Amino acid sequence: MADRIKTKKAAALRYKPGIDQSPTMVGSGAGKIAEQIIELARENNIPIHEDADLVEILAHLKPGDEIPPATYAVVAEILAFIYKVNDNAGRQNI
Repeated sequence: MADRIKTKKAAALRYKPGIDQSPTMVGSGAGKIAEQIIELARENNIPIHEDADLVEILAHLKPGDEIPPATYAVVAEILAFIYKVNDNAGRQNI
């Protein structure tokens, strides 16, 4: 039986405290689009977090959609990690 090759998927969220009520989807894609999202994040020093289950949920959102309440806990953990990374790097915004 041949191994199934998984297509790379990526989702990009934005959260600006005081502006956004909750994290908002800004883009998602699979294959080459996912690779471009990841590359843009790297080029702009945006932290990347890998979570295949979460990206499956987020991939169903459209740009501008707020994340569903069921994902709040996981996304909050990711944001806490990003804030810590930013603080350590001396950055003010994500």
